[in-house]
Amino acid sequence: MATFEPKEADNQEPENDQAMSFFEHIAELRKRLIYSLLGMVPTVSAAWVFRQYLFEILVAPLSKAMQELGMESPTIHYDKVTDMFVAYLKIAVVVGLIGASPWIFWHVWQFVAPGLYRREKLFAIPFALASTLFFAGGAFFGYFVVFPLGIETLLGMGGQLPNRTILLEPTIMIDKYLSFSTQMLLAFGAVFEVPVFVSFLALSGLVNWKQLLKFGRWWVVIAAVFSALLTPPDIASQLLMLIPLIALYFLSVGIAYFLGPKPSAPEAEDEEKSDITVASK
Repeated sequence: MATFEPKEADNQEPENDQAMSFFEHIAELRKRLIYSLLGMVPTVSAAWVFRQYLFEILVAPLSKAMQELGMESPTIHYDKVTDMFVAYLKIAVVVGLIGASPWIFWHVWQFVAPGLYRREKLFAIPFALASTLFFAGGAFFGYFVVFPLGIETLLGMGGQLPNRTILLEPTIMIDKYLSFSTQMLLAFGAVFEVPVFVSFLALSGLVNWKQLLKFGRWWVVIAAVFSALLTPPDIASQLLMLIPLIALYFLSVGIAYFLGPKPSAPEAEDEEKSDITVASK
């Protein structure tokens, strides 16, 4: 098991360290969840006011893909009188979640902060800002890069069959399209949080940069599985998620090199012996 050289700061107890029972942790988590939800009220309300404009923005990649394929402008269908209300509400919640992400990430940090040292607590604001930027960056990347290519690829599977007597034409249902698009936005936002999460692990002293680098080969496999599950079933879309996932992970290794603990001497010797053994085989 990996061990690290104790540092002067690490020999001190966390500030205001108080033993908390299980139910006290649950109460603190509930408080942070309530604060986070209250922080979403203004952003969700603002998104509701502009719901029709936001819906147009969300449908824009579909419209562009259909124009590229020579199809008519999309007609969005719904079969229940409540579908439009639910659709607008879903858009408002997703956009409100993205808009309130700085506030939410701040409370995530406040939930874990009592167990951190003074030096680690100084990263509260950078953590909230970095989490927001990466989350929003992932959502924008999915919208501007993956959406157009993925939707065009999927719609391109329809059209006239070779016998020229059957036409495969899409009927776009609003609930299905919104579920697909919002899940993709949130998925890309979440996977772009990899550098923030890994940097937090390194900052907390749970891993060091050598361990992360060694785990990189397994991360490539994990990233490939995530890309296959979260993107449309075409190679281009999967690569557009796979490449950023791998790049962001190795960016995290670099961040861990500067922020995290350095491997102890016994650990470095064990890793060197392990590498020599593998090479000899």
